[in-house]
Amino acid sequence: MGGVAGLPVAELIVSGRLYTADREQPTAEAMAVRGGRILAVGSAEGIAAFRGPGTRALDLGDAFAMPGLIDVHNHHALAGRAELFELTFANTASLDEILRAVRAYAATRGPEEWIVGASWGTGLLDELSHSSARRALDDAAGGRPVLLTDDSHHNRWASSRALQLAGIDAATPDPDHGVIVRDPATGEPSGVLLEAAGLLVEKAAAPAVALTAEQHQRSSARAIEILHSYGITAFQDAAISLDQMRALAALDARGELRAWVVSSMTVNDQIFGYAELGDALIAHRKELTSRHHRPDFVKIFLDGTPPAHSGAFLTPYLPADGFGDHFHGSTTMPADELLGWLRRTAAQGISAKIHCTGDASVRMVLDAVEAVRADGHTAPRYQIAHGQFIAPEDLPRFAQLDVAADISPFLWFPGVIADALGTVRPAEEVEAMQPNRSLIDSGALVAGGSDWPVSETPNAWEGIQGLVTRADPSGRRPGVLGAEQAITLPEAIEVFTVNAARAMGLGDVTGSLEPGRSADFVVLDRDPFSVPVTELVTLRAERTFFAGQQVYAGT
Repeated sequence: MGGVAGLPVAELIVSGRLYTADREQPTAEAMAVRGGRILAVGSAEGIAAFRGPGTRALDLGDAFAMPGLIDVHNHHALAGRAELFELTFANTASLDEILRAVRAYAATRGPEEWIVGASWGTGLLDELSHSSARRALDDAAGGRPVLLTDDSHHNRWASSRALQLAGIDAATPDPDHGVIVRDPATGEPSGVLLEAAGLLVEKAAAPAVALTAEQHQRSSARAIEILHSYGITAFQDAAISLDQMRALAALDARGELRAWVVSSMTVNDQIFGYAELGDALIAHRKELTSRHHRPDFVKIFLDGTPPAHSGAFLTPYLPADGFGDHFHGSTTMPADELLGWLRRTAAQGISAKIHCTGDASVRMVLDAVEAVRADGHTAPRYQIAHGQFIAPEDLPRFAQLDVAADISPFLWFPGVIADALGTVRPAEEVEAMQPNRSLIDSGALVAGGSDWPVSETPNAWEGIQGLVTRADPSGRRPGVLGAEQAITLPEAIEVFTVNAARAMGLGDVTGSLEPGRSADFVVLDRDPFSVPVTELVTLRAERTFFAGQQVYAGT
Protein backbone atom coordinates (compact mmCIF):
# COMPACT_ATOMS: atom_id res chain seq x y z
CA MET A 1 0.00 0.00 0.00
CA GLY A 2 1.42 3.38 -0.94
CA GLY A 3 1.67 6.43 1.25
CA VAL A 4 0.34 9.87 0.41
CA ALA A 5 0.20 10.40 -3.35
CA GLY A 6 1.61 6.91 -3.92
CA LEU A 7 4.77 7.47 -1.85
CA PRO A 8 6.23 4.31 -0.29
CA VAL A 9 5.20 3.65 3.30
CA ALA A 10 7.99 4.03 5.83
CA GLU A 11 8.65 1.25 8.29
CA LEU A 12 10.07 3.78 10.75
CA ILE A 13 9.77 7.55 11.12
CA VAL A 14 12.22 9.32 13.42
CA SER A 15 11.19 12.79 14.52
CA GLY A 16 12.94 15.42 16.62
CA ARG A 17 16.33 17.12 16.36
CA LEU A 18 18.40 15.47 13.62
CA TYR A 19 21.88 16.39 12.47
CA THR A 20 22.52 14.89 9.06
CA ALA A 21 26.25 15.59 8.41
CA ASP A 22 25.06 16.56 4.91
CA ARG A 23 26.35 20.05 4.20
CA GLU A 24 23.44 20.74 1.82
CA GLN A 25 20.89 20.06 4.57
CA PRO A 26 22.69 19.81 7.93
CA THR A 27 19.59 19.68 10.14
CA ALA A 28 16.15 18.13 9.84
CA GLU A 29 12.99 17.49 11.83
CA ALA A 30 12.26 13.96 10.68
CA MET A 31 13.50 10.97 8.70
CA ALA A 32 11.69 8.09 7.01
CA VAL A 33 13.22 4.60 6.86
CA ARG A 34 12.27 1.54 4.80
CA GLY A 35 14.14 -1.67 4.05
CA GLY A 36 17.09 -0.59 6.14
CA ARG A 37 17.66 2.56 4.09
CA ILE A 38 16.68 6.19 4.40
CA LEU A 39 13.71 7.14 2.23
CA ALA A 40 13.65 10.85 2.96
CA VAL A 41 14.91 13.49 5.36
CA GLY A 42 13.21 16.83 5.93
CA SER A 43 10.45 18.64 7.76
CA ALA A 44 8.03 16.85 10.05
CA GLU A 45 5.18 17.76 7.73
CA GLY A 46 6.96 16.50 4.63
CA ILE A 47 8.01 13.20 6.21
CA ALA A 48 4.45 12.60 7.48
CA ALA A 49 3.54 11.80 3.87
CA PHE A 50 5.45 8.51 4.24
CA ARG A 51 3.39 7.39 7.23
CA GLY A 52 1.15 4.34 6.89
CA PRO A 53 -0.83 2.05 9.18
CA GLY A 54 2.19 -0.10 9.99
CA THR A 55 4.74 2.70 10.41
CA ARG A 56 6.62 2.72 13.71
CA ALA A 57 7.37 6.10 15.27
CA LEU A 58 10.46 7.15 17.19
CA ASP A 59 9.98 10.52 18.86
CA LEU A 60 13.33 11.75 20.12
CA GLY A 61 11.91 14.06 22.75
CA ASP A 62 14.84 15.88 24.33
CA ALA A 63 17.37 13.56 22.70
CA PHE A 64 19.31 14.17 19.48
CA ALA A 65 20.01 11.93 16.49
CA MET A 66 22.94 11.97 14.08
CA PRO A 67 24.64 9.52 11.73
CA GLY A 68 26.22 6.49 13.30
CA LEU A 69 29.81 7.25 14.21
CA ILE A 70 32.56 5.62 12.16
CA ASP A 71 35.95 4.44 13.38
CA VAL A 72 38.46 4.28 10.53
CA HIS A 73 41.18 2.60 12.60
CA ASN A 74 40.72 0.02 15.31
CA HIS A 75 41.67 -3.55 16.14
CA HIS A 76 38.24 -4.73 17.17
CA ALA A 77 38.99 -8.44 17.45
CA LEU A 78 42.02 -7.83 19.65
CA ALA A 79 39.91 -5.60 21.90
CA GLY A 80 37.16 -8.21 22.16
CA ARG A 81 39.69 -10.94 22.82
CA ALA A 82 41.35 -8.88 25.55
CA GLU A 83 38.06 -8.30 27.36
CA LEU A 84 37.00 -11.94 27.20
CA PHE A 85 40.23 -13.89 27.53
CA GLU A 86 43.14 -11.73 28.77
CA LEU A 87 44.43 -9.55 31.60
CA THR A 88 43.77 -5.83 31.14
CA PHE A 89 44.91 -2.75 33.05
CA ALA A 90 45.07 0.98 32.36
CA ASN A 91 47.98 2.40 30.37
CA THR A 92 48.42 4.90 33.17
CA ALA A 93 49.17 2.11 35.66
CA SER A 94 52.42 2.33 37.60
CA LEU A 95 54.80 -0.63 37.79
CA ASP A 96 53.47 -1.49 41.25
CA GLU A 97 49.88 -1.37 39.98
CA ILE A 98 50.75 -3.66 37.08
CA LEU A 99 52.42 -6.12 39.42
CA ARG A 100 49.36 -6.15 41.67
CA ALA A 101 47.13 -6.84 38.66
CA VAL A 102 49.39 -9.69 37.53
CA ARG A 103 49.45 -11.17 41.04
CA ALA A 104 45.65 -11.12 41.30
CA TYR A 105 45.23 -12.62 37.82
CA ALA A 106 47.87 -15.31 38.47
CA ALA A 107 45.86 -16.51 41.46
CA THR A 108 43.15 -17.61 39.00
CA ARG A 109 45.50 -19.51 36.66
CA GLY A 110 47.18 -22.90 36.69
CA PRO A 111 50.90 -23.11 37.61
CA GLU A 112 52.09 -23.29 33.99
CA GLU A 113 49.40 -21.18 32.31
CA TRP A 114 50.47 -18.16 30.28
CA ILE A 115 49.40 -14.71 31.42
CA VAL A 116 48.84 -12.46 28.41
CA GLY A 117 47.58 -8.91 28.65
CA ALA A 118 47.88 -5.15 28.11
CA SER A 119 48.71 -2.35 28.24
CA TRP A 120 51.66 -0.80 30.04
CA GLY A 121 52.47 2.82 29.31
CA THR A 122 55.31 3.66 26.93
CA GLY A 123 56.63 6.00 29.59
CA LEU A 124 57.63 2.92 31.65
CA LEU A 125 60.17 1.75 29.05
CA ASP A 126 63.22 2.82 31.04
CA GLU A 127 61.88 1.46 34.34
CA LEU A 128 61.08 -1.92 32.80
CA SER A 129 64.43 -2.20 31.01
CA HIS A 130 66.18 -3.57 34.11
CA SER A 131 66.40 -7.16 35.30
CA SER A 132 65.07 -6.11 38.69
CA ALA A 133 61.71 -5.23 37.10
CA ARG A 134 61.61 -8.60 35.34
CA ARG A 135 62.31 -10.42 38.60
CA ALA A 136 59.49 -8.49 40.25
CA LEU A 137 57.23 -9.67 37.41
CA ASP A 138 58.39 -13.25 37.97
CA ASP A 139 57.47 -12.99 41.64
CA ALA A 140 54.04 -11.49 40.93
CA ALA A 141 53.28 -14.22 38.40
CA GLY A 142 54.50 -17.05 40.62
CA GLY A 143 57.03 -18.07 37.97
CA ARG A 144 54.42 -18.34 35.22
CA PRO A 145 55.19 -17.21 31.66
CA VAL A 146 53.95 -13.64 31.17
CA LEU A 147 53.71 -11.51 28.03
CA LEU A 148 52.37 -7.97 28.42
CA THR A 149 51.89 -5.49 25.58
CA ASP A 150 52.53 -1.75 25.76
CA ASP A 151 50.06 1.03 24.93
CA SER A 152 51.22 1.19 21.31
CA HIS A 153 50.83 -2.61 20.96
CA HIS A 154 54.24 -2.61 19.25
CA ASN A 155 56.37 -3.61 22.23
CA ARG A 156 56.30 -6.37 24.86
CA TRP A 157 57.44 -7.09 28.39
CA ALA A 158 58.10 -10.75 29.21
CA SER A 159 58.84 -12.71 32.34
CA SER A 160 61.88 -14.95 32.79
CA ARG A 161 59.85 -18.10 32.14
CA ALA A 162 58.44 -16.61 28.93
CA LEU A 163 61.96 -15.68 27.73
CA GLN A 164 63.13 -19.21 28.55
CA LEU A 165 60.31 -20.83 26.58
CA ALA A 166 61.14 -18.55 23.64
CA GLY A 167 64.82 -19.49 23.79
CA ILE A 168 65.97 -15.94 24.55
CA ASP A 169 69.12 -15.53 26.59
CA ALA A 170 72.14 -13.24 26.74
CA ALA A 171 73.54 -14.73 23.53
CA THR A 172 70.37 -14.31 21.45
CA PRO A 173 70.92 -11.76 18.67
CA ASP A 174 68.39 -9.04 17.92
CA PRO A 175 66.00 -10.12 15.15
CA ASP A 176 65.46 -8.02 12.03
CA HIS A 177 63.36 -4.97 12.85
CA GLY A 178 63.44 -5.72 16.58
CA VAL A 179 65.48 -5.15 19.72
CA ILE A 180 65.94 -7.38 22.76
CA VAL A 181 66.54 -4.69 25.39
CA ARG A 182 69.45 -5.61 27.66
CA ASP A 183 69.99 -4.66 31.29
CA PRO A 184 72.49 -1.78 31.15
CA ALA A 185 74.49 -3.22 34.07
CA THR A 186 74.58 -6.95 33.26
CA GLY A 187 73.81 -7.21 29.55
CA GLU A 188 71.18 -9.91 30.16
CA PRO A 189 67.75 -9.59 28.54
CA SER A 190 65.66 -7.24 30.62
CA GLY A 191 62.34 -8.68 29.42
CA VAL A 192 61.49 -5.66 27.25
CA LEU A 193 61.17 -6.59 23.59
CA LEU A 194 60.80 -3.87 20.97
CA GLU A 195 58.87 -4.37 17.73
CA ALA A 196 59.70 -7.71 15.99
CA ALA A 197 61.60 -9.01 19.02
CA GLY A 198 58.22 -9.53 20.67
CA LEU A 199 57.31 -12.09 18.02
CA LEU A 200 59.88 -14.49 19.48
CA VAL A 201 57.76 -14.80 22.61
CA GLU A 202 54.44 -14.46 20.76
CA LYS A 203 55.34 -17.62 18.81
CA ALA A 204 56.21 -19.47 22.01
CA ALA A 205 52.90 -18.46 23.59
CA ALA A 206 50.75 -19.09 20.51
CA PRO A 207 49.92 -22.80 21.05
CA ALA A 208 48.80 -22.15 24.61
CA VAL A 209 46.70 -19.04 23.96
CA ALA A 210 45.28 -19.79 20.49
CA LEU A 211 41.54 -19.21 20.18
CA THR A 212 39.05 -21.57 18.59
CA ALA A 213 36.93 -20.41 15.65
CA GLU A 214 34.01 -19.98 18.06
CA GLN A 215 36.15 -17.84 20.39
CA HIS A 216 37.25 -15.64 17.49
CA GLN A 217 33.58 -15.08 16.65
CA ARG A 218 32.79 -14.27 20.26
CA SER A 219 35.68 -11.79 20.33
CA SER A 220 34.40 -9.96 17.25
CA ALA A 221 30.80 -10.03 18.41
CA ARG A 222 31.70 -8.67 21.84
CA ALA A 223 33.80 -5.88 20.33
CA ILE A 224 30.94 -4.85 18.06
CA GLU A 225 28.58 -4.78 21.04
CA ILE A 226 30.98 -2.35 22.71
CA LEU A 227 31.22 -0.24 19.55
CA HIS A 228 27.43 -0.07 19.35
CA SER A 229 27.33 1.21 22.93
CA TYR A 230 29.32 4.23 21.73
CA GLY A 231 27.08 4.79 18.70
CA ILE A 232 29.56 3.31 16.21
CA THR A 233 27.99 1.54 13.24
CA ALA A 234 30.95 1.15 10.84
CA PHE A 235 34.65 0.61 11.32
CA GLN A 236 37.87 -0.43 9.64
CA ASP A 237 39.95 -3.10 11.31
CA ALA A 238 43.45 -1.79 10.77
CA ALA A 239 45.42 -5.06 10.65
CA ILE A 240 43.41 -8.24 10.46
CA SER A 241 44.28 -11.95 10.49
CA LEU A 242 42.73 -14.78 8.52
CA ASP A 243 41.03 -16.17 11.64
CA GLN A 244 39.49 -12.77 12.34
CA MET A 245 38.29 -12.39 8.74
CA ARG A 246 36.70 -15.83 8.91
CA ALA A 247 34.96 -14.86 12.14
CA LEU A 248 33.43 -11.76 10.53
CA ALA A 249 32.28 -13.71 7.47
CA ALA A 250 30.73 -16.39 9.71
CA LEU A 251 28.85 -13.78 11.75
CA ASP A 252 27.54 -12.17 8.56
CA ALA A 253 26.44 -15.52 7.15
CA ARG A 254 24.27 -15.99 10.26
CA GLY A 255 22.87 -12.46 10.03
CA GLU A 256 24.75 -11.43 13.16
CA LEU A 257 27.20 -8.88 11.72
CA ARG A 258 25.32 -5.66 12.33
CA ALA A 259 27.93 -3.12 11.29
CA TRP A 260 29.77 -2.17 8.13
CA VAL A 261 33.26 -3.65 8.47
CA VAL A 262 36.18 -2.92 6.19
CA SER A 263 39.20 -5.14 6.81
CA SER A 264 42.86 -4.31 6.22
CA MET A 265 44.70 -7.53 5.26
CA THR A 266 48.09 -7.54 6.97
CA VAL A 267 51.09 -7.56 4.61
CA ASN A 268 53.96 -7.48 7.10
CA ASP A 269 53.72 -8.26 10.78
CA GLN A 270 56.21 -7.17 13.41
CA ILE A 271 53.87 -7.28 16.37
CA PHE A 272 50.94 -9.72 16.13
CA GLY A 273 52.42 -13.05 15.08
CA TYR A 274 49.79 -13.80 12.43
CA ALA A 275 50.27 -17.06 10.51
CA GLU A 276 49.14 -15.81 7.10
CA LEU A 277 50.40 -12.54 5.64
CA GLY A 278 50.43 -10.70 2.34
CA ASP A 279 49.50 -12.84 -0.65
CA ALA A 280 48.55 -15.78 1.59
CA LEU A 281 45.90 -13.59 3.20
CA ILE A 282 44.80 -11.78 0.03
CA ALA A 283 44.11 -15.20 -1.51
CA HIS A 284 41.08 -15.53 0.80
CA ARG A 285 39.66 -12.09 0.04
CA LYS A 286 36.88 -13.08 -2.35
CA GLU A 287 35.59 -16.03 -0.33
CA LEU A 288 35.39 -13.92 2.82
CA THR A 289 33.74 -10.86 1.27
CA SER A 290 30.12 -10.63 2.33
CA ARG A 291 27.32 -8.08 2.50
CA HIS A 292 28.69 -6.24 5.52
CA HIS A 293 32.32 -7.41 5.50
CA ARG A 294 34.60 -5.88 2.90
CA PRO A 295 38.28 -6.88 3.01
CA ASP A 296 39.15 -4.12 0.55
CA PHE A 297 42.48 -2.89 1.98
CA VAL A 298 45.92 -4.19 2.76
CA LYS A 299 47.82 -2.98 5.80
CA ILE A 300 51.53 -2.18 5.62
CA PHE A 301 53.59 -1.33 8.68
CA LEU A 302 56.19 1.03 7.23
CA ASP A 303 57.79 1.95 10.54
CA GLY A 304 57.27 1.47 14.27
CA THR A 305 56.87 3.97 17.08
CA PRO A 306 59.03 6.98 17.99
CA PRO A 307 59.43 6.17 21.72
CA ALA A 308 61.03 2.86 20.69
CA HIS A 309 63.22 4.74 18.15
CA SER A 310 61.56 2.72 15.37
CA GLY A 311 59.73 5.58 13.63
CA ALA A 312 61.48 6.83 10.47
CA PHE A 313 62.27 10.56 10.48
CA LEU A 314 63.85 13.09 8.11
CA THR A 315 65.79 14.68 11.00
CA PRO A 316 67.64 12.94 13.86
CA TYR A 317 66.15 11.83 17.14
CA LEU A 318 67.20 13.55 20.34
CA PRO A 319 70.52 12.06 21.50
CA ALA A 320 70.08 8.87 23.51
CA ASP A 321 72.30 6.06 24.73
CA GLY A 322 72.82 3.46 22.06
CA PHE A 323 71.55 5.61 19.17
CA GLY A 324 74.10 8.36 18.69
CA ASP A 325 73.57 11.95 17.62
CA HIS A 326 72.47 11.30 14.03
CA PHE A 327 69.95 8.46 14.35
CA HIS A 328 66.92 8.89 12.07
CA GLY A 329 65.21 5.51 12.43
CA SER A 330 64.39 3.37 9.41
CA THR A 331 61.48 1.93 7.47
CA THR A 332 60.52 -1.74 7.49
CA MET A 333 61.06 -2.03 3.75
CA PRO A 334 62.85 -0.05 1.04
CA ALA A 335 60.96 2.34 -1.24
CA ASP A 336 60.95 -0.05 -4.22
CA GLU A 337 59.37 -2.83 -2.16
CA LEU A 338 56.62 -0.50 -0.93
CA LEU A 339 55.95 0.67 -4.49
CA GLY A 340 55.83 -2.95 -5.63
CA TRP A 341 53.15 -3.78 -3.08
CA LEU A 342 51.04 -0.75 -4.01
CA ARG A 343 51.28 -1.49 -7.72
CA ARG A 344 50.41 -5.18 -7.32
CA THR A 345 47.44 -4.54 -5.04
CA ALA A 346 46.19 -1.61 -7.13
CA ALA A 347 46.07 -3.95 -10.13
CA GLN A 348 43.74 -6.19 -8.07
CA GLY A 349 41.50 -3.29 -7.07
CA ILE A 350 42.78 -3.32 -3.49
CA SER A 351 43.37 -0.17 -1.46
CA ALA A 352 46.02 0.32 1.25
CA LYS A 353 46.37 1.61 4.79
CA ILE A 354 50.01 2.34 5.65
CA HIS A 355 51.25 2.85 9.21
CA CYS A 356 53.62 5.84 9.40
CA THR A 357 54.67 7.54 12.62
CA GLY A 358 57.68 9.45 11.28
CA ASP A 359 57.78 12.08 8.55
CA ALA A 360 60.27 10.09 6.46
CA SER A 361 57.85 7.15 6.18
CA VAL A 362 55.03 9.57 5.31
CA ARG A 363 57.10 10.97 2.47
CA MET A 364 57.95 7.48 1.20
CA VAL A 365 54.23 6.66 0.98
CA LEU A 366 53.40 9.88 -0.83
CA ASP A 367 56.20 9.23 -3.34
CA ALA A 368 54.93 5.70 -3.95
CA VAL A 369 51.30 6.81 -4.36
CA GLU A 370 52.44 9.50 -6.80
CA ALA A 371 53.99 6.78 -8.95
CA VAL A 372 50.88 4.56 -8.70
CA ARG A 373 48.60 7.44 -9.66
CA ALA A 374 50.90 8.22 -12.61
CA ASP A 375 50.40 4.60 -13.70
CA GLY A 376 46.70 5.39 -14.08
CA HIS A 377 45.39 3.75 -10.87
CA THR A 378 42.89 6.34 -9.68
CA ALA A 379 40.41 4.02 -7.95
CA PRO A 380 42.41 2.57 -5.01
CA ARG A 381 42.10 4.47 -1.77
CA TYR A 382 45.21 5.21 0.26
CA GLN A 383 45.34 6.06 3.93
CA ILE A 384 48.37 7.19 5.89
CA ALA A 385 47.67 5.91 9.38
CA HIS A 386 48.71 8.05 12.36
CA GLY A 387 50.95 10.51 10.52
CA GLN A 388 51.61 12.49 13.69
CA PHE A 389 54.62 14.08 12.04
CA ILE A 390 54.41 15.45 8.49
CA ALA A 391 56.99 17.67 6.81
CA PRO A 392 55.35 21.03 5.91
CA GLU A 393 56.19 20.62 2.23
CA ASP A 394 54.34 17.28 2.18
CA LEU A 395 51.04 18.60 3.60
CA PRO A 396 49.52 19.66 0.25
CA ARG A 397 50.43 16.32 -1.34
CA PHE A 398 47.66 14.51 0.56
CA ALA A 399 44.95 16.33 -1.37
CA GLN A 400 46.92 16.36 -4.62
CA LEU A 401 47.31 12.57 -4.55
CA ASP A 402 43.94 11.75 -2.96
CA VAL A 403 45.55 10.27 0.15
CA ALA A 404 43.47 10.26 3.33
CA ALA A 405 44.95 11.13 6.70
CA ASP A 406 43.85 8.42 9.15
CA ILE A 407 44.30 10.27 12.43
CA SER A 408 44.00 8.98 15.98
CA PRO A 409 43.43 12.05 18.15
CA PHE A 410 43.08 9.76 21.17
CA LEU A 411 46.86 9.29 20.99
CA TRP A 412 48.10 12.85 20.85
CA PHE A 413 46.27 14.98 23.37
CA PRO A 414 48.40 15.73 26.43
CA GLY A 415 49.00 12.41 28.14
CA VAL A 416 51.36 9.49 28.50
CA ILE A 417 52.01 9.03 24.77
CA ALA A 418 52.71 12.70 24.17
CA ASP A 419 55.01 12.62 27.19
CA ALA A 420 56.89 9.66 25.72
CA LEU A 421 57.19 11.37 22.34
CA GLY A 422 58.68 14.40 24.07
CA THR A 423 61.59 12.32 25.30
CA VAL A 424 62.71 11.39 21.79
CA ARG A 425 61.62 14.24 19.50
CA PRO A 426 62.15 18.02 19.76
CA ALA A 427 59.52 19.86 21.79
CA GLU A 428 58.45 22.05 18.86
CA GLU A 429 57.72 18.92 16.78
CA VAL A 430 55.58 17.37 19.51
CA GLU A 431 53.69 20.65 19.94
CA ALA A 432 52.86 20.75 16.23
CA MET A 433 52.04 17.10 15.62
CA GLN A 434 48.74 16.05 14.07
CA PRO A 435 48.46 19.16 11.84
CA ASN A 436 44.75 18.63 11.24
CA ARG A 437 43.82 22.27 10.55
CA SER A 438 46.53 22.50 7.91
CA LEU A 439 45.47 19.22 6.31
CA ILE A 440 41.80 20.22 6.09
CA ASP A 441 42.66 23.68 4.78
CA SER A 442 44.79 22.07 2.06
CA GLY A 443 41.79 20.00 0.91
CA ALA A 444 42.92 16.70 2.39
CA LEU A 445 40.42 14.09 3.54
CA VAL A 446 40.90 13.67 7.30
CA ALA A 447 39.28 10.59 8.85
CA GLY A 448 39.18 9.62 12.51
CA GLY A 449 40.07 6.41 14.24
CA SER A 450 40.46 5.33 17.85
CA ASP A 451 43.18 2.68 17.41
CA TRP A 452 41.28 0.83 20.15
CA PRO A 453 42.51 -1.07 22.18
CA VAL A 454 45.61 1.13 22.01
CA SER A 455 43.14 3.73 23.25
CA GLU A 456 41.26 2.48 26.29
CA THR A 457 37.84 2.94 24.68
CA PRO A 458 36.54 3.60 21.15
CA ASN A 459 34.52 6.60 22.37
CA ALA A 460 34.64 8.92 19.33
CA TRP A 461 33.71 11.92 21.48
CA GLU A 462 37.14 11.74 23.09
CA GLY A 463 38.62 12.22 19.65
CA ILE A 464 36.09 14.86 18.59
CA GLN A 465 36.62 16.95 21.72
CA GLY A 466 40.39 16.66 21.39
CA LEU A 467 40.25 17.78 17.76
CA VAL A 468 38.36 20.91 18.75
CA THR A 469 40.24 21.79 21.93
CA ARG A 470 43.68 20.21 21.38
CA ALA A 471 43.49 19.46 25.11
CA ASP A 472 43.09 16.34 27.22
CA PRO A 473 39.35 15.50 27.22
CA SER A 474 39.68 13.80 30.60
CA GLY A 475 40.94 17.02 32.16
CA ARG A 476 43.75 15.16 33.91
CA ARG A 477 46.51 16.91 31.98
CA PRO A 478 46.78 20.70 31.68
CA GLY A 479 47.67 22.61 28.54
CA VAL A 480 47.10 22.17 24.83
CA LEU A 481 49.08 20.83 21.90
CA GLY A 482 49.33 23.26 18.97
CA ALA A 483 46.17 25.29 19.47
CA GLU A 484 46.47 26.65 15.92
CA GLN A 485 45.72 23.16 14.60
CA ALA A 486 42.29 22.99 16.25
CA ILE A 487 39.28 22.38 13.98
CA THR A 488 35.58 23.21 14.39
CA LEU A 489 32.94 20.92 15.89
CA PRO A 490 31.14 20.34 12.55
CA GLU A 491 34.51 19.48 10.96
CA ALA A 492 35.35 17.11 13.82
CA ILE A 493 32.01 15.34 13.48
CA GLU A 494 32.67 14.95 9.75
CA VAL A 495 36.03 13.37 10.61
CA PHE A 496 34.18 10.59 12.45
CA THR A 497 31.24 10.24 10.02
CA VAL A 498 31.25 11.21 6.34
CA ASN A 499 35.03 11.53 6.04
CA ALA A 500 35.67 8.15 7.59
CA ALA A 501 33.05 6.56 5.34
CA ARG A 502 34.70 8.05 2.25
CA ALA A 503 38.17 6.99 3.34
CA MET A 504 36.92 3.41 3.77
CA GLY A 505 35.15 3.29 0.42
CA LEU A 506 31.69 3.47 2.03
CA GLY A 507 30.86 7.05 1.06
CA ASP A 508 27.83 5.97 -0.95
CA VAL A 509 26.61 3.60 1.77
CA THR A 510 26.77 5.34 5.14
CA GLY A 511 28.20 8.30 7.03
CA SER A 512 25.34 10.79 6.66
CA LEU A 513 21.56 10.90 6.95
CA GLU A 514 20.65 11.21 3.26
CA PRO A 515 18.13 9.39 1.07
CA GLY A 516 19.54 6.10 -0.16
CA ARG A 517 22.06 5.71 2.66
CA SER A 518 21.88 2.89 5.18
CA ALA A 519 19.73 3.96 8.13
CA ASP A 520 22.62 3.97 10.59
CA PHE A 521 22.18 6.49 13.37
CA VAL A 522 22.78 7.12 17.04
CA VAL A 523 20.42 8.80 19.50
CA LEU A 524 22.43 10.89 21.96
CA ASP A 525 21.33 12.09 25.37
CA ARG A 526 22.11 15.72 24.41
CA ASP A 527 22.74 17.96 21.43
CA PRO A 528 26.54 18.23 20.90
CA PHE A 529 26.07 21.80 19.66
CA SER A 530 24.36 22.88 22.87
CA VAL A 531 26.89 21.61 25.43
CA PRO A 532 30.20 23.27 26.31
CA VAL A 533 32.94 21.93 24.06
CA THR A 534 34.81 20.73 27.14
CA GLU A 535 31.89 18.41 27.94
CA LEU A 536 31.55 16.66 24.58
CA VAL A 537 33.25 13.60 26.02
CA THR A 538 30.33 13.20 28.46
CA LEU A 539 27.80 12.62 25.65
CA ARG A 540 26.22 9.18 25.81
CA ALA A 541 24.48 6.99 23.26
CA GLU A 542 20.93 6.22 24.35
CA ARG A 543 20.19 4.05 21.33
CA THR A 544 22.10 2.89 18.26
CA PHE A 545 20.46 1.80 15.00
CA PHE A 546 22.06 -0.13 12.15
CA ALA A 547 20.14 -0.47 8.87
CA GLY A 548 17.03 0.77 10.65
CA GLN A 549 17.20 -1.84 13.42
CA GLN A 550 18.02 -1.03 17.02
CA VAL A 551 21.31 -2.70 18.01
CA TYR A 552 21.90 -0.96 21.33
CA ALA A 553 19.71 0.50 24.05
CA GLY A 554 21.33 2.14 27.05
CA THR A 555 20.20 1.33 30.54
